[in-house]
Amino acid sequence: MRRFTRRSLTVSALCAVCLPALAQGPLPPGPITLIVGWPAGGPSDNVARLAATRMSEALGQPITIDNRGGAGGNIGSDAAARARPDGSTIMLATVASHGLNSALYAKLNHDPLKDFAPIGLITTSPSVLLVPVDSPLRSVQDLLQAARAKPGQLNYGSGGVGSSQHLAGASFKKLTGVDVTHIPYKGTAPAMTDLMAGRVDFVLTTGAMPFIRSGKLRALAVAARQRLPALPDVPTFEESGVKGFHTDSWYGLVAPAGTPRAALDKLNAALATALRNPEVQKQFIDQGSLPVSPMGVDEFWRFVHKQMPEAAEQVRVSGARAE
Repeated sequence: MRRFTRRSLTVSALCAVCLPALAQGPLPPGPITLIVGWPAGGPSDNVARLAATRMSEALGQPITIDNRGGAGGNIGSDAAARARPDGSTIMLATVASHGLNSALYAKLNHDPLKDFAPIGLITTSPSVLLVPVDSPLRSVQDLLQAARAKPGQLNYGSGGVGSSQHLAGASFKKLTGVDVTHIPYKGTAPAMTDLMAGRVDFVLTTGAMPFIRSGKLRALAVAARQRLPALPDVPTFEESGVKGFHTDSWYGLVAPAGTPRAALDKLNAALATALRNPEVQKQFIDQGSLPVSPMGVDEFWRFVHKQMPEAAEQVRVSGARAE
């Protein structure tokens, strides 16, 4: 009896240790860190914060933003790839981190596919051509004429080498044959600051609606096949005489490779709940994005795999290279 009692106590003690781990569910308790490979205040950061707020409500757990700007998003990707794969750290994935950078950079310290696991797609946004509000350029044709009259003197800003703004500018340059100078910044926010100050001639970017509505910047064209609901009076590049210029920046969520499937599904469900909220969709549309239907984990990863070679081809056609 005494030995049976000891054995029973031992088993009970072990179960007492195991039960809390089983009770915690798919995600560890406490805050979840969302790494954003761009500085605060830019379009990527805005998308991340809107998604994080609504996902946090659905999960009942806080999601904190960790901005790791620089190197076209690669600093953030490196940090996320090395994070503990338990669902406590996730990352904002973009067309740069999971598409452009693999073609722009000769070597990455991470593998965009092998070192990450999918969560879901948040939204997509076409680029908008922006100039300072007091710029003499009032149309795409004005910009092209000015660039051809003064080769190399006009410049465009971007969120850094390899960013979607860099690629959009390089593609525009290649397609139109104009000579304009690229000025990379450590994130979109500082590029926009210099654009508003008139130190940059133009920027092709997403998420600039607050600057447009406040009258600080002027939109000349959108790189979409149709006009944006948020900018019904702004023509497309097609309508402005530049055929075939379309950009589509996408934003999603990934986790470090090895994150349990249960954790990925839990995060995906929270994201889907957020995206089904009419107010969230309205905010994305107001930001100049296009609404998307929630994607499952596997569907999102197929989307990422499919668009990576397409992004690489865009880099090749544009001639853009990481400096």
